[in-house]
Amino acid sequence: MERSRRGLEDRMIDHGAPIISTAKLSRRFDGLTAVDNLTFSVSAGTIFGLLGPNGAGKSTLIKMLTTLLPPSSGTATVAGFDILSQPREVRRHIGYVSQMLSADGELTGYENLLISARLYGLSRSDRAERISQALEFMQLQDARHRLVKQYSGGMIRRLEIAQSMLHRPPVLFLDEPTVGLDPAAKHSVWQRILDLKQELGTSVLMTTHDMEEADHLCDTIAFMHQGKLLTTGSPAELKTALGPGANLDDVFIHYAGTTIVEGGILRDVAQTRHTARRLE
Repeated sequence: MERSRRGLEDRMIDHGAPIISTAKLSRRFDGLTAVDNLTFSVSAGTIFGLLGPNGAGKSTLIKMLTTLLPPSSGTATVAGFDILSQPREVRRHIGYVSQMLSADGELTGYENLLISARLYGLSRSDRAERISQALEFMQLQDARHRLVKQYSGGMIRRLEIAQSMLHRPPVLFLDEPTVGLDPAAKHSVWQRILDLKQELGTSVLMTTHDMEEADHLCDTIAFMHQGKLLTTGSPAELKTALGPGANLDDVFIHYAGTTIVEGGILRDVAQTRHTARRLE
């Protein structure tokens, strides 16, 4: 992956500088405000997690940042490009993996990557090397010629991340990257995401309902509820602010007055944080 590392270094990414920045970003649907006046930034080379229940506005926010949906007001920049005036440049500098599995099960892993390489406009001379590097990085080289329908869920997710990174974008968007995966597959995907950050310098913005996942992966976390940002900080900062023994479930309960249950729906809670932990 040495050439991949050099390619990222050549872009002169300034780690610590915002690679994603929003200013009063909002999206309204008729009478509903899905994203409400958000202003935040993501530093280059970090993993930024968006936490919140279904309907909090996380997916709408990602759609705006990836230029799939125009904002109603406000603006944002991604990799230094404005989502309103430079959408093509934004799309050239990002990778995106949706919540739903999208790899073609009737094709091999190699064939799926080849299609992606063509869609990204990679030259014929670059395709084979890029695909080989991606398979090696995601630890899929031994399964390159197997049909994807024979892959495990974790292998499919790693393949999709490989597809999204073929053009070496500085920013990767992940929407629920491990939803539905068993613990072993989940941890395998976690390691690949950390490798992208640590070895390639990739900046990641991800959504998750999994508090353990957020705690393990994210440098910074933002809790969203009803289109608003409730609080932002590192996992350690947010837990420390609530006192000894607090976890991220406690943080969300404290700010939203609710807890997240399976599927990202809300459950109202009246019990103390101690009771919430005891019932886990």
